[in-house]
Amino acid sequence: MVKAGNKAESLRGAVPLSHYFLRERVQPGDLVVDATCGNGFDTLLLAQLVGETGRVWAFDVQPRAIAATRELLEREGCRARVELVETGHERLAESVPPGVRAVAFNLGYLPGGDSTLITDPGNTVLALSQAAELLTPGGFITIALYTGHAGGPEEASAVEGWAALLHPGRFNVWRHRQLNRPDTAPYLVLVERIR
Repeated sequence: MVKAGNKAESLRGAVPLSHYFLRERVQPGDLVVDATCGNGFDTLLLAQLVGETGRVWAFDVQPRAIAATRELLEREGCRARVELVETGHERLAESVPPGVRAVAFNLGYLPGGDSTLITDPGNTVLALSQAAELLTPGGFITIALYTGHAGGPEEASAVEGWAALLHPGRFNVWRHRQLNRPDTAPYLVLVERIR
């Protein structure tokens, strides 16, 4: 269990594990990215972590996701810290400057949305390549992967293929899976730029 504010949060699943790493490393004033803002929960966490002096860029192609994220941020008083970008994450480098501390990817489809609208492996790999180049030394990327839906295994394979080719002198790459869950359970890939 990890502490999340006043409550203990289980590490069951890829997203809680991603949040654990984000809480450990992201500091007030940092520049961070939510590459797939969805319903806004990762964006909100990032906005809270960077504080009033930091900046978050949140990407999504679906207007519904941008609207849900905007509403959540406004309700929580964090809207001013976040730039909402209604476009695919493969265009990340057009909006985000170098010096990024963390980039969070939560792939698959929008929870509660159309499960046939999924992230595209080719676009995801383009976005990951841009994110890796924007990282500050010690910065990192979290990638929550889902293989239990159509297209999920192909995207996971593309992400792992990309990550495996990163130079070991520049990046540390980890794959985190729960051994007591089925192979279709979500899992996390973590990429760290070496200091």
